[in-house]
Amino acid sequence: MVEIEPAVADLAPTADQLTPYDEARLRLYLRLLDAEAEGADWREVARIVLKRDPAREPGRSRLCWSTHLSRARWIAGRCFGEAISPGTRKSRRK
Repeated sequence: MVEIEPAVADLAPTADQLTPYDEARLRLYLRLLDAEAEGADWREVARIVLKRDPAREPGRSRLCWSTHLSRARWIAGRCFGEAISPGTRKSRRK
């Protein structure tokens, strides 16, 4: 069973392929991209989307936000096809 809102690690993955962590958090990545498009303040996004407290832990919160936003951009730019069709990923690999 997939969690509706799985826990968020302090750092997003940096692998050059979509990971199980990424797949479980595609909704989160979309929310981050939407917030960025709307010009939302990173602190508000960290608090609401990432469940971090930027007032108490500004460094940890900002790092979590920035790495996950960066990962969201990467997925949107490079892996969008895999992200929306995870079952086809294996057939593309040799």
